[in-house]
Amino acid sequence: MSWTKKLIDTQQFNTSGVDLYIRVAYSELDKAGDVKKIVTITVITGTIILFICTYLLWRWMANQKARKKKATEILMFNREEAQPKFHSDNLDQVKLQELPLFNFEKLACATKNFHLSNKLGQGGFGPVYWGQLSDGQEIAVKRLSKASGQGLQEFMNEVVVLSKLQHRNLVRIFGCCVEGEEKMLIYEYMPNKSLDAFLFDSHKEKLLDWRKRVNIIEGIGRGLLYLHRDSRLRIIHRDLKASNILLDKELNPKISDFGMARIFGNNEDQANTNKVVGTYGYMSPEYAMEGRFSEKSDVFSFGVLLLEILSGKRNSSFYHDEQSTSLLGFAWKLWNADNIIALIDPTIYEPCFEMEMVRCIHVSLLCVQEFAKDRPIVSVVISMLKSEIVDLPRPKQPAFSERQIVSDTDSSTSGKKKFSINDVTVTMIQGR
Repeated sequence: MSWTKKLIDTQQFNTSGVDLYIRVAYSELDKAGDVKKIVTITVITGTIILFICTYLLWRWMANQKARKKKATEILMFNREEAQPKFHSDNLDQVKLQELPLFNFEKLACATKNFHLSNKLGQGGFGPVYWGQLSDGQEIAVKRLSKASGQGLQEFMNEVVVLSKLQHRNLVRIFGCCVEGEEKMLIYEYMPNKSLDAFLFDSHKEKLLDWRKRVNIIEGIGRGLLYLHRDSRLRIIHRDLKASNILLDKELNPKISDFGMARIFGNNEDQANTNKVVGTYGYMSPEYAMEGRFSEKSDVFSFGVLLLEILSGKRNSSFYHDEQSTSLLGFAWKLWNADNIIALIDPTIYEPCFEMEMVRCIHVSLLCVQEFAKDRPIVSVVISMLKSEIVDLPRPKQPAFSERQIVSDTDSSTSGKKKFSINDVTVTMIQGR
């Protein structure tokens, strides 16, 4: 500001003083006071908002912690209640910390209150429903049957195993729900359902040409290798079969149903159990007869699955002639007759792929050999399928390849056995 008029000495004014008015531009006024007010109001408002947000976050975390604690208590209580019905081969307790929790109302809304029209299937665990969350995400909800003691064990196994695994050829779990008597697992939805729905359907099997079947075989192999060698845990699946291989939109395979899975320690190569669980037609002989299982048990199941994929025939209900009691026996008969290509599903046979097809059958026969020591491990199986190993050993006789006639007097044993022929769990408890 500048003054261009005559200067005045203000000291000459009367003691009472004289009012002096000075006009200045608004931009030259001192705004410090206003700024202080604005800053003060902003700080106070921000502090209040921060306090409210912190409080709400604390409440939410406390509620989540309480829900998880309650869910764990419910699981542990039910496990103790069900203990006489089963013995868990896995961890001593279920940990929910790594798995998101869904509330029951949200899942009921997503599945239209578990309407029959949303039901995808039924297993030993319980029914499975299709659902859609509010954000449009499609899900599959596996609901534990209240009367299933075996299902409770499967539920706990899947929570322990799947919460720690992630691979493109394993089904992805989104979370679980544990409220009162309700126990559910929430998975990604697979629109093409399971492999058996294609392989053993006279119309759908035509959708699986040779290249698609090779892709499925390789994907299952990668998933199995991850379970056995590459994951944080060493997992033996123990129930690998066509109905447990799910297919996404592009028909890529994903291994599912880890209810029977067993976690192995770093130095553990095999284990024994008095309770044999699995599916007739897929179990290795040492597991079915003696309760011994290892990576080679899964390799045997994989070999059976390979033969089913290549032939389009189901092993558990295979009846071709009097000499062949199973698909394995029929394949072995054709191998010895130098006519193994006759095993291939006619809908996929093409002369240009014949050598590749014969190689796949050869590898599958190596996987289903009677003695575990003769079977290759999964990493070797994958190398064989990719022709990284050129010279393949000659396979020895597969397990369960000959028909055995047993009289009524010979069939009585001291143990208890339960069998089913159509994709249902088998339980065998042998007397000691």
